Amino acid sequence: MFIDHVKIYIKAGDGGNGAVSFRREKYVAAGGPDGGDGGHGGNVVFRVDEGSNTLLAFRYKHKFIALRGGDGKGAKCHGATADDLLVLVPPGTLIKDAETGKIIHDMSQDDGADYVACKGGRGGWGNRHFATATRQTPMFAKNGTKGEEREVLLELKMLADVGIIGYPSVGKSSILARISAAKPKIADYHFTTLSPNLGVVRTTGERGFVAADIPGLIEGASDGAGLGHAFLRHVERCRLLLHVVDISCFEGRDPVEDIRTINRELERYSAELATRPQIMIANKVDSLDRELVDVDAFEAYVKELGCELLYVSAATGEGLDDMVRLVAERLRDLPPMKVYDAEYAPEDAYVEGGKETTIRRENDTFYVEGEWLFNLMGQINFSDYESLNFFQRVLEKSGIFKELEARGCKDGHTVSIYDFEFDYVK
Repeated sequence: MFIDHVKIYIKAGDGGNGAVSFRREKYVAAGGPDGGDGGHGGNVVFRVDEGSNTLLAFRYKHKFIALRGGDGKGAKCHGATADDLLVLVPPGTLIKDAETGKIIHDMSQDDGADYVACKGGRGGWGNRHFATATRQTPMFAKNGTKGEEREVLLELKMLADVGIIGYPSVGKSSILARISAAKPKIADYHFTTLSPNLGVVRTTGERGFVAADIPGLIEGASDGAGLGHAFLRHVERCRLLLHVVDISCFEGRDPVEDIRTINRELERYSAELATRPQIMIANKVDSLDRELVDVDAFEAYVKELGCELLYVSAATGEGLDDMVRLVAERLRDLPPMKVYDAEYAPEDAYVEGGKETTIRRENDTFYVEGEWLFNLMGQINFSDYESLNFFQRVLEKSGIFKELEARGCKDGHTVSIYDFEFDYVK
C-alpha cells in the first residue's frame, strides 16, 4: 500500500523537576541545600530513512511522545536527560503545520539532516540554586518546563529528477522498466499502476538519474479524477518531464489532444509545474501506421510547444538509449531539485497558545502569566541578543504588548514575566 500523506501528533518530553534536599552527614549539624536539577526532556527528531519511499509506517501509529527527563535527587544528583525520539520518514517528506498547512521543514533540505521538530522541556533547578546569604535554607525548587507539542502533516513529494507523465496505458511503466531496474506492474488495462514507481537510470560516464512513473493522470486529475489528485504532488520536485503519448493511436485517442489535456491539468494544479521543461516521447512506434495517424500534424504541434520529440518503443527498446542520453544531457543544464522553504515561523508555535494569558497589576508592576509563557521562558537565553529579539517578537505577535497598553501600561512601568523583569518602552 502506498501512503503519501498523514497527520500525526508529536510531543517532546517534559523536563524533570528540581529536588528540595539538604546535606545530611554525620558530624554535619546543618548541611546546606543540595537538591539536584531535573533532566531535560527528550526532543522529537525527524530523520531521513533512505530505504523508505512511503509513509506506510504511520498508518496505524499517529502519536509520538518522547520520554520525560528524570527528577533531581539529593546530594546534588541530577535527573537523567531523556533520549531523543527519532521519527523516520522517507526522503522528500514535507513537515507541515496541521492547522495552517504551512511548511515547517523540508526533509530534503541540508542533504536530509536531522530536524528537531519539538524541543524537550528544560529540567528544573534544585533548591541549591536558590541559596543566598540571607536565604540559606530554601524550601523550594523549580519544576521542569513542558516539552513542545503539536500536530503535523507529513506529505511525501518524491525525490526524482525525471517525471514520466501521460494518460493511462501509454507505456510509462514499460519505459521505466526498460531503462532502470524498477519492476512496476505492467498490464494492458487502465490504472495498472496504482502508486508512483522510482527507478535509478544508469548512464555511461554519468552518475545517472532517478525517474518516477507518475500514474493516473487523466482529464480532471487536478480536481481528483482518476488517481492524479493523489499523485500530482510527486511531479513537483521533478526537474524534467517525459510526456509519453501512444503514437499508434491503438485506443483511438488523439495524441495531440492527450498532450493538451495533461498539460492543462498540470497548469491547473500548479502554474510553476506547468513551466517544467518537457520532452515528448512518442511510444509504440513499432505499431505506428502512418496512413491512419496524422504524424505531420502531431510533429507540428510538438514543434509549436517548443519541445523536443523522440520516437521510442518500450516493447522493442527502439530509441530508448537515445532518450536516456538526451535526458542526461538536459539534466546537466537544469537547476537542482526544488527544496521548499519554511513558511511557518518558529514563534508561531508559541503565539498559538497566547490566548491563555493572565495579566494583573500591582501598583506600577504588571505581572504576565500563562502556561505557554512558562514554557517559552525555558527556551530563552536572556544573555543572548538574538534570543531576546525572538522573545520580543513572540510577545508582539501574541498581542501581549497591546493588551498591556489597554490595561494602562506606559513607559517606565515594570513588566514581570516569571522572574524576568523589564521596563516597558512603547
